[in-house]
Amino acid sequence: MVTMTLVQGVINAFVMFLSRVLAFFVMQALRGRDDEDRDRGGGFWIQWLLVQLFQMVFSFFGWIVANWFSRIREYAADAGGARLAGRTNMIQALQALQRLNDPAILAAEAQNAPAFAAFKISGGGNYLNLLLSDHPPLEERIARLEQGTY
Repeated sequence: MVTMTLVQGVINAFVMFLSRVLAFFVMQALRGRDDEDRDRGGGFWIQWLLVQLFQMVFSFFGWIVANWFSRIREYAADAGGARLAGRTNMIQALQALQRLNDPAILAAEAQNAPAFAAFKISGGGNYLNLLLSDHPPLEERIARLEQGTY
């Protein structure tokens, strides 16, 4: 948790810095054409909007980087669990989680415990879903443990 907080903090610092630098350079490129607007204060608002836009774009890419790092850490956690509890036990635990991701079981559990629906660690789906997921797919985690490549 602490590591992910630090990673996100570093990413946010880069997002804020890069968005302001890029907005500054865009404003400098537009300066010769827009001197009247800048004198009336319009330049400030344009730069502010550019900073907001760049922050949203860079934050999205930062989110992808943070999730990638989280997936790497999840593989490391699986390896640690395999060393502590045994590879077979870790595989069985992940297979039990995989069974819980069966849509029928998931719907029944979600009715009993609404917080269960937020426990999304399957990571399955299309490429975009995999890219934005903070946990790797259970199938891939199990395969890595079975092959001994963690």
